[in-house]
Amino acid sequence: HKGDMGKVLLVGGAPGMAGAIFLSAYGSLYSGAGCAMIGVLDSKSAHVQIEQPELMVQDISEVVNAHDFIERMQPDCLAIGPGLGLSDQALQFLGAGLAFSGPLILDADALNLIAAHPRLAKLLQERKDPCTITPHPGEAARLLGISAQQVQANRLQAIQLLIDLFHCYVVLKGHHTLVGSPNDAIYTCNVGNPGMATGGMGDVLTGLIASLAAQGICHHLNLWEATCLAVELHARAADQLVEAGIGPNGMTALELAKAVRR
Repeated sequence: HKGDMGKVLLVGGAPGMAGAIFLSAYGSLYSGAGCAMIGVLDSKSAHVQIEQPELMVQDISEVVNAHDFIERMQPDCLAIGPGLGLSDQALQFLGAGLAFSGPLILDADALNLIAAHPRLAKLLQERKDPCTITPHPGEAARLLGISAQQVQANRLQAIQLLIDLFHCYVVLKGHHTLVGSPNDAIYTCNVGNPGMATGGMGDVLTGLIASLAAQGICHHLNLWEATCLAVELHARAADQLVEAGIGPNGMTALELAKAVRR
């Protein structure tokens, strides 16, 4: 039943950026999550009719206690960051998310907030439950206090520094995405194509990791394995689209999300 396929909660979607969290939700929905729930910070977007009525959309723009909200949703896996913004409400939800006792995925503005607030960085460093962060080179640079050019000049060193700093799983996105763990080797994704260099692709990946991690709770796949598998599936879906004549120019993140299920 749907409970065996995992319940995912995705939080983000500030005003003007709601599309990001919906793309994450499509990544979860089309990869088989039993239940995909979205907490949207933009109240207007939360009440707009969406393409997928299967998604459970919650307006969290006026939630007073983020901890209580997350606990009430009872997710198997939590992802925070796509379109999150940098507001006080975003800070509250990120703080609550870092205390979540289950698999956690942090992306986009969640990482920018951690880079800007040492208190949040300390919470991430002290987390006991598994966490995956998915920075692109710019976000990685902010987390490390260096330039994006320095990250790109030595990507292997950059991902190792992030692993050492935060003691979590790291996906350093880009050409030949790197995936690393405190207790395993650093792996390189050798598939994918330039069509993936468009807005929203990383949001879909966040939802995909969360979906596989949530399903893995019942199906013996831990967050590290789910992270590696998601990166590979995400890139292979893009390659299949190109083989089918879709892209690389003009390939969209939503097309990739739908291709993942194939």
